[in-house]
Amino acid sequence: MKEDYITGLFEQHKGSLDIHEAPQGHQARFMSRLQETPVSRKRTAWWKPLSIAASVLLILTLGMFQWNGSSADQDLASISPEMAQTQSFFTTAINDELSKLKSLESQDTQKMVEDALQQLSILETEYQSLKEDLIISGNDKRVIAAMVSNLQNRITLLEHVLSKVEEINNLKATQNELIL
Repeated sequence: MKEDYITGLFEQHKGSLDIHEAPQGHQARFMSRLQETPVSRKRTAWWKPLSIAASVLLILTLGMFQWNGSSADQDLASISPEMAQTQSFFTTAINDELSKLKSLESQDTQKMVEDALQQLSILETEYQSLKEDLIISGNDKRVIAAMVSNLQNRITLLEHVLSKVEEINNLKATQNELIL
């Protein structure tokens, strides 16, 4: 059936088909080009994996720059050297007060220290939110002031709890002296 169809097509277009013979040497040139084709395919076959790898590397690199540029790790230290000193001062003071508090923790003050740590966790969450606001606002002074205030609140909280813990420990020691 296919043969009849093809034969019919040739019969239909008999007068319009090109009946000229190919130029001399055409077949030899055609055969030599056919032999060259597999070599060129082998040579270009490694370009596909290489181009895919380069594309993936480019996307990953751009993604890393985007992630680093818009991360929520921007804080006071990234604004100016003075703010970096301020943040360093507050962070050191908070860590000192926290270590003092943990060293004075006793069975009688354990609940109070746990509550203080929970309050510090809440303040830390607020600080993370302020860091995001800092990025969005473009270093707005109100956000910076709120961040500094948050750090001050942490120190105040720790100082207050530390003084209460010391008070409780002193009372306990004084009461034990009176009993003896």
